Amino acid sequence: MVFAIGFALFALGITVSVALHECGHMWAAQATGMKVRRYFIGFGPKVFSFRRGETEYGLKALPLGGFCDIAGMTALDELEPEELDRAMYRQATWKRLFVMSGGILMNFLLGYLLIVLLAVTWGLPHLTQPPETQLGAMGCVSSQGPDGKALPCTGTGPAQQAGLQRGDLVTAVNGTKIDTWDQFKAETEKQTSQFTYTIERDGQTLTVPVTPQLVTVYDKDGKSKTVAKVGVGQDSSGPPVEYDLLGAIPAAGAFTGDMAVRTVQSLAQMPQKVGDLWEAVTGGERDPETPVSVYGASRIGGETAEHGLWGLFILVLASLNFFLGAFNLLPLLPLDGGHIAVVLYEKIRNIFRNRKGLPDGAPVDYLKLMPATYVVVVLGGAYMLLTLAADIVNPVKLFP
Repeated sequence: MVFAIGFALFALGITVSVALHECGHMWAAQATGMKVRRYFIGFGPKVFSFRRGETEYGLKALPLGGFCDIAGMTALDELEPEELDRAMYRQATWKRLFVMSGGILMNFLLGYLLIVLLAVTWGLPHLTQPPETQLGAMGCVSSQGPDGKALPCTGTGPAQQAGLQRGDLVTAVNGTKIDTWDQFKAETEKQTSQFTYTIERDGQTLTVPVTPQLVTVYDKDGKSKTVAKVGVGQDSSGPPVEYDLLGAIPAAGAFTGDMAVRTVQSLAQMPQKVGDLWEAVTGGERDPETPVSVYGASRIGGETAEHGLWGLFILVLASLNFFLGAFNLLPLLPLDGGHIAVVLYEKIRNIFRNRKGLPDGAPVDYLKLMPATYVVVVLGGAYMLLTLAADIVNPVKLFP
């Protein structure tokens, strides 16, 4: 039940993030005198709508996004006579750029506010990478149903009960030396009774006995096996640091800057992750650094909620908003960055025309850009389907 609640809440968080992205466009357009004809959450058949002023607001049946219809976004739009002077493509360059970047700025703002909430309530983790076998968040152990989905669990897990702590560096499992997290997982899962972890803590080497919980898991073919789990995740952030509200504002700003760098790095690595995703779909091990779909992100949200890690829940949702903002900056149609690139091209072109004594050129013909747009849509859609397949067949799991 807790997993389902966390899954639903995270999916709702994604929907709200997309809705606020479109609000960013809408509010920027309204503030600069443009006409917003429609603002809808979702796609497909209309569930309901209402009109306030000159804008129709509503909800559609498939909550998979949203849209904001601004009169004259391109010169191809059909306009009523009274809309012509307010058409977006006829406005000053700065106004068009402000509107096109409004959604991106909204995602960045929402991500920043979530980080402020995290700093005050649960504390900010350190983004520097700790040693690979350093222990992180701990919680209860969940087994799997025949469908591969995690079953609810409550209470503390074997790792907590044994006295293990976040930040402990594991150097051996039952006497077998380890150097990687994959080795930690493999050696842990094959235990059948009480065993020991050799750890380093505060400059001391300790041997900690742990009684694992034996659970049933299923592979992608539905075959079951029994493995040992202790309910601990890899430490990817270090001990969190809590702040009061005044301290959280600058701290969240610095943290956001660090996350922005990591987000750009993740975007740059997306093409090379295709092979890793395909390997995950075809039976290989899932790389936890591969992208996740909306379903996969919601599943992670459910898993963090199930283990009571609401701070991590907020961090993942903030990360998603930073990723949405950065992804939309890419200069590719139909993304916001593609429209921004068109506006900048028109401005630069007109500057050179004006220097030659020529009038401004005609608006860019979007019909000529449609082939390139279709290529982006097809490739992006294929990537999303591959990511979704990986999340269904071989999802990212936070806890061994």
